[in-house]
Amino acid sequence: RKSHPCTPLRTETGMASSASVSVSGRGGGFLLPAAVLLAVAVIHARGAPAAPCVPRVFSFGDSLADTGNFPFLYGNDSREPALRTPYGETFFRRATGRFSDGRLIVDFIAEALGLPFVPPYLSGRSAEDFAGGANFAVGGATALSPDFFWENGVPAFRADTVHLDMEIEWFRDLLDLLCPGDVADEIDCMDMMSKSLFLVGEIGGNDYNLPLFYGVPFEKIRTFTPSIIAKISSTIAELVELGAKTLLVPGNLPIGCIPAYLTTYKSDMMEDYEPETGCIRWMNEFSQYHNKLLVDELENLRKLHPGVVIIYADYYGAAMEIFSSPEQFGIEDPLMACCGGGGPYGVSASAGCGHGDYKVCNDPQKYASWDGFHPTEATYKGIANGLLRGSYTQPPISTTSSCPQTTELASSLEYKVLYDM
Repeated sequence: RKSHPCTPLRTETGMASSASVSVSGRGGGFLLPAAVLLAVAVIHARGAPAAPCVPRVFSFGDSLADTGNFPFLYGNDSREPALRTPYGETFFRRATGRFSDGRLIVDFIAEALGLPFVPPYLSGRSAEDFAGGANFAVGGATALSPDFFWENGVPAFRADTVHLDMEIEWFRDLLDLLCPGDVADEIDCMDMMSKSLFLVGEIGGNDYNLPLFYGVPFEKIRTFTPSIIAKISSTIAELVELGAKTLLVPGNLPIGCIPAYLTTYKSDMMEDYEPETGCIRWMNEFSQYHNKLLVDELENLRKLHPGVVIIYADYYGAAMEIFSSPEQFGIEDPLMACCGGGGPYGVSASAGCGHGDYKVCNDPQKYASWDGFHPTEATYKGIANGLLRGSYTQPPISTTSSCPQTTELASSLEYKVLYDM
């Protein structure tokens, strides 16, 4: 078997290792395979990309990670604004099915690892289509099935809502395609699974969004969280059983900083807002509650699977750095939607990004929110950088780069488009 293209890692003590590196977390030490070390990458537009340091990335989640499954599943429905411009205008210059103006966190991670952008699962037909992995995330997806919400008195969920069980079923179907079944294929398949990176989320946000917008009492919504965490946990356990060895599991974003919520839950009480950010305090505390339960559950999973690296991706902390110090990220309006209607937060009932009498800002890079619900590429880039530096991951990724083509993320360098989605 050919050797992996990654160069030897150096641990914090300076010892070289061609296979693994020790990283520490709250639950003790973990052995992180060199092939799946996350590293910050910049691929210069003029140079040919070096061989990737991870063979594949598999991604699960909702609109924060969907690279284009939505139109394949629901059709190019003209009622969905994300399927036409101005979505995609910043980087791709056209709509790709991503719910943003440009790249997402999963795109930056793929670039960092020297891989093409992760293709949507529903866009492929052959094993060759998924040479660099597959993305199962779908805009609007939930962790729990519609049945759960119907049983709990939330009628807003459609019967065809994609949820984690469906995404895992798609992944199993893909494994049947990638691993036809003989012994040699099975060995290669386990090798692929052990070297691949699995991005499990962000997921769970939509389990709260619809109930919140439909006026379900907050006390009731809070009772959903343990079931949501349990579903994420069982999904991780299923992937581990199938052979996954390295999983990156994001928490929820600070929903109190989302313009749509700032508009819906506008308050005259100063104490309802965080003085340092202007975000809604109780909503951000709820995000932290979800994330605390998730972190605790990941700790349990690490104890059950000591040979598996389970990394918590602190989307909340990385995003709050942007909302607390927007000027450091070149952002001037962190709580205003770049694309949308009127109002103090750029959100209105009569217009939204891509429909009605909407407006688009001149420079999305100066805004944290794209459409009042989803972040801009600038925000995704800031969060991805926070993760890839290691400061917003648990256990921390505290080694030097393992990939020959990687260097510190720098906006002054251009990115090469590796996969035209």
